[in-house]
Amino acid sequence: MKQRMQQATRLPTYFISHGGGPWPWLEGSMREAMKNLRLSLEALPQELPEKPKAILMISGHWEEEGFAIMSSPNPGMLYDYGGFPAYTYQIKYPAPGSPELATRVHELLSHAGIDSLLDPVRGFDHGTFSPLAVSYPNADVPVVQLSIRNDYDPGAHINLGRALAPLRDEGILIIGSGLSYHNLRNFDARAEKPSHEFDSWLSETLIENSPEERRQRLLEWESAPSARLAHPQEDHLIPLMVAVGAAEDEPATRIYHEDDFFGGIAVSSFRFGNDTDSSINLSKHKEK
Repeated sequence: MKQRMQQATRLPTYFISHGGGPWPWLEGSMREAMKNLRLSLEALPQELPEKPKAILMISGHWEEEGFAIMSSPNPGMLYDYGGFPAYTYQIKYPAPGSPELATRVHELLSHAGIDSLLDPVRGFDHGTFSPLAVSYPNADVPVVQLSIRNDYDPGAHINLGRALAPLRDEGILIIGSGLSYHNLRNFDARAEKPSHEFDSWLSETLIENSPEERRQRLLEWESAPSARLAHPQEDHLIPLMVAVGAAEDEPATRIYHEDDFFGGIAVSSFRFGNDTDSSINLSKHKEK
């Protein structure tokens, strides 16, 4: 990490739909609902050209007025959910942190004119530990979290990703962790139409447009079909902007999709750069 030598291969970036709460530790209906998501997260390490030296996770569950960077060598746990069994408030994801990566991120942002601060106290939230417990169950890759900014400015977060792009040549995997549909008040049959409309727009935007068109459409995402029904508050969408900014001129691949998540909701995850044949499409098309 200290030498920051360029790798032979550039790592892709990701935007993943991370699921709900501590789902990898649950049994029953919620675990069953996440089975296809689990398959996609289990496949993620095999999509990479090499094992990452560390992971930089931008979770929709960490918002600050400015950008903050986890800098603890041994991050704790943040159980940022409610109503789950008592044992889920004792689970651990013991991946080490990386003060070296935190410092490198801070340097890159400073060089780009982006203010940030190091946070030695912040622990892993479930937007980080739940998906990584599936992708890297041995917790053997150092992990650093980077906050989103609570003004949700899409341009600022695309610029953030652009500043972080050199990390991809240094063996660092950049993941934006959110959910492509996140309206918890309408997480039932009412979500079917808006989630499908927004998911279709999102997939078209990311996959079928030029980098310039993709960027412009993301800046204007609120004009998308059912945008505010899919994201009344865009905390779970904004991590996507960082992943795109870090790979803004490279192609997107939808690596996970299903259209009956929790009985009819459309959800997706995407990879940017390093196109491979290992994507998982779990769409179940319904006859109309």
